Amino acid sequence: MSKPLSQSAVITGLSNAGYAFLQTADALTLLDLDRGQLNSLRDTWAHLPRDTYLRDGGRYRSRRHGCFVQDFPSGLLAAVPHRAHWQPTSYNALHGGLERWFEPLEADVVSAPVWNRLLTSIGSLFVQGRNVERWFIEAHQFRIDTASGIGRPTPEGAHRDGVDFVAVILVERRCVRGGETHVFDANGPSGVRFTMQEPWSMLLMDDARVIHESTPIQPLEGYGHRDTLVLTYRAGSFQGPGAPG
Repeated sequence: MSKPLSQSAVITGLSNAGYAFLQTADALTLLDLDRGQLNSLRDTWAHLPRDTYLRDGGRYRSRRHGCFVQDFPSGLLAAVPHRAHWQPTSYNALHGGLERWFEPLEADVVSAPVWNRLLTSIGSLFVQGRNVERWFIEAHQFRIDTASGIGRPTPEGAHRDGVDFVAVILVERRCVRGGETHVFDANGPSGVRFTMQEPWSMLLMDDARVIHESTPIQPLEGYGHRDTLVLTYRAGSFQGPGAPG
């Protein structure tokens, strides 16, 4: 039996390699999460509205978006008024420079105790590697589907997000092939490739250190989908036109 992953090992991985991958059992233990409570959120991915901002003309992505702040040393989380998602073109050449007003997260999601626990536990883990007074957190529920044949989790290609840390959490993967995750050193050739398979496994990344992408998915039979939750943690402010870099 493999030794359980410790928080110090995760922080060391983020510091040395710029990323850490948590198998589901390790993620649940390290972050003190209950699988059943997490699963109670899973059905909300089935009725996400379509992303109408895709500049490649695709209709393979659905999503919701919400913003939060987490203060330290208390670690308390608070939702902020709904706001646009914005990235500079230097981080997202395809969709950068555009204010994208996605539909907000559902109230039942935001009010769920396990949602609060998930965001705050990850934020409290990240603050061990970078001492900040407040995290500005953006949460994205994504469904990539194969209704039109191919779905692209990262149509912008390999990229950084312009934040401090990123957490990519697999929620469900059904009847698809592909979707291989690539994580590479932002300043060199080293990197890893793997496919996230188990629900609630998590990829944690230091956004300044690595670039990442996921390859397109195709259906194994008929319709398939890949559901993820992407959380970004940024010090100083949310991203927006005129925000500090």
